[in-house]
Amino acid sequence: MTDLAWIDLALTSARPQAMGALLRYFRDLDMAEEAFQEACLRALRTWPEKGPPRDPAAWLIFVGRNSGIDQVRKRARTQPLPPEEMLSDLEDTESDLADRLDGAHYRDDILRLLFVCCHPDLPATQQIALALRIVSGLSVKQIARAFLVSEAAMEQRITRAKAKVGAAGIAFETPDAVARAERLGLVAAMIYLVFNEGYSAGVPQKADTPFCAEAIRLARLLLKLFPAEPEIMGLTALLLIQHSRLDARFDANGQIVLLEDQDRSLWDRPLIDEALVLIDKAIRHRAPGPFQIQAAIAALHARAATVAETDWLQIDLLYQTLERLQPSPVVRLNRAVAVSKREGPEAALALVDPLAEKLDGYFYFHGLRGGLLKQLGRYAEAHQAFDRAIALATTSAEAAHIRQHIDSMQREAAVAEK
Repeated sequence: MTDLAWIDLALTSARPQAMGALLRYFRDLDMAEEAFQEACLRALRTWPEKGPPRDPAAWLIFVGRNSGIDQVRKRARTQPLPPEEMLSDLEDTESDLADRLDGAHYRDDILRLLFVCCHPDLPATQQIALALRIVSGLSVKQIARAFLVSEAAMEQRITRAKAKVGAAGIAFETPDAVARAERLGLVAAMIYLVFNEGYSAGVPQKADTPFCAEAIRLARLLLKLFPAEPEIMGLTALLLIQHSRLDARFDANGQIVLLEDQDRSLWDRPLIDEALVLIDKAIRHRAPGPFQIQAAIAALHARAATVAETDWLQIDLLYQTLERLQPSPVVRLNRAVAVSKREGPEAALALVDPLAEKLDGYFYFHGLRGGLLKQLGRYAEAHQAFDRAIALATTSAEAAHIRQHIDSMQREAAVAEK
């Protein structure tokens, strides 16, 4: 590994720890980010010559803190110096910082940093953008490309998010057990949103922002901080199984390949095996939650060597449990797929049709409904549903997949008329 390669890996791994601590010191996102960037520049200059420090995160915190204080003093020439209590009173020793990273501050700093990014006052798009910029360190250009907006627009979005966070007056004291539990749920939801942003982006390209991989990295980080939390185990397992199908989700022409038609030899077995271990550990806690149940459903698909071996009864039961915990028309829609496999399209349609008002603007509702109507030979109604789905498609791959259904339906109708 080249000098720059290992340095980049070290900086990426240490970023959440260092940014969390610097945010606690300076109580300001921009100042913490500037301090971390200055520390990274100094690392690029000194590490190749002197070798890696004993603890890269502690080194970056130590250097970044001193750099930030220097900046505060320079600004004090034209502005009043902030109160002394606004700056950390920790000793300026790298070893002391390293010791503290192993204690309570380490976990609370990271959780606070993640919580800042998923503040409830921010819309989901700003939460994702802020997390990818502050926690993951992705460039504005990378984030903008993934969201299909200009760099200027994304810069404004992130700036507005920072301003809203600053105006919210977030407390920086160590959260108690109740607050920590509340924040943990919000952080997990934000990480799931980051993953979905990448998962639903269409055919993956190497040049694309790796949202899925970054979400998995954040989930693993959260699991390291809270190793006994079953919902975080479930979240991590769910993301791993979903990501394991990356190479099988699209064909050579960029067309969507449904789960039941995927080449299962292309699934990433090590990721699946890691996820299955986490699910088994989570179940032993006997505290089921939405992420655990979704992961268990994904695991049933992953454990089936063929489509025919899929345990649709168990999947149906798990979706019923998920509906009780987290009532949602989307959950009912997903359950309808399992019902269609067990009881046929007519039984599934009985679940789907009552959802029309709530899910009229949802691509997958019309796509599934069209598919069920097609199986029943109700081609005119199916065509209407497919047309609506195409109008709601967010990627070219989604639209092309629905057109394939329409083409095959028209062939079936032509044969039936003969």
